[in-house]
Amino acid sequence: MNRVYIIIVNWNGWQDTIECLESLLHLDYNDFRIVVCDNDSSDDSLLKIKSWAERRNVRYVDYLRAEAEAAGSLPAECLLTLIRNNDNLGFAGGNNVGLRYAMVRDDSDYCWLLNNDTVVEPDALTYLVNRMQQQPAIGICGSTILLYHNHKRIQALGGGHYFSWIGLPWHYGRFTRWGGEVNHQRAEACMNYVEGASMLVSRQFLNEVGLLSEDYFLYFEEADWAIRAGRRFQLGYAPKSIIYHKVGSSIGTSSNPAAMSYTSDYFNIRNRLLFTRRFYPVALPTVWLVVVGALLLRLCLGKWDRAAMIFRLLFNSSTYTKS
Repeated sequence: MNRVYIIIVNWNGWQDTIECLESLLHLDYNDFRIVVCDNDSSDDSLLKIKSWAERRNVRYVDYLRAEAEAAGSLPAECLLTLIRNNDNLGFAGGNNVGLRYAMVRDDSDYCWLLNNDTVVEPDALTYLVNRMQQQPAIGICGSTILLYHNHKRIQALGGGHYFSWIGLPWHYGRFTRWGGEVNHQRAEACMNYVEGASMLVSRQFLNEVGLLSEDYFLYFEEADWAIRAGRRFQLGYAPKSIIYHKVGSSIGTSSNPAAMSYTSDYFNIRNRLLFTRRFYPVALPTVWLVVVGALLLRLCLGKWDRAAMIFRLLFNSSTYTKS
């Protein structure tokens, strides 16, 4: 049993989601199902996706969240399942609905969490599954993530390293050029999280570690997942699994504070503090100072609302102390 459930979360991004779905139709892997979890989009995303499926003769089923999470008797012959969450559950919450659906179906070995603003190479899933089968101790496996608008620029080679004393993750290979060859062993040795745009997770991992933490809403979920796994599972990287990523097209993610959306900025800062408090409390003073620096930078950029937001996060710990 090597079936894979491909789980995609959509929120007001039907154009990106349909382009992703088109690329999935060309996968050379022979046993997969696609699950699109819609986080209460207001742009008629589900209607657009249904219209696309009908034009492409893709069989689909459409369920509410509660129906999907009790989906033991749903028809298996449909390639596409659409789930209406009727609320914006964030990255973790939206994916968890799809994961529960896959788990209750009990007919798969893996789930592939894939961002909706990605396009995949036809053999991307095959290389992911092969890597995990080569080394069964791997619980989560990542891909080579290249920028959608510049296929020679790397976003991440599998994942990256989280630096606890400053509270920042750094994707392995970030900002370098893709040359087609990489030492996966070296990349895996550097990783303590898998980049969330493409994560193949084993059923055993889900059974033993559990689902994604929904405390974050956006960002840091993959690092939280890896830490919770501890030494029970390894993190893997399949270099020839190629994914092209538009990088935060729906929520305004950017490494440049001047270009980052308010939502992205808020959850990036808030979850840095939450994650540190949860797993690295001894590092909270240094991370706090780094966040103060981020506040001063927003002031220099004239982003007064952002500076006020960071000030509130720093001095009202109840905003980031979920247990």
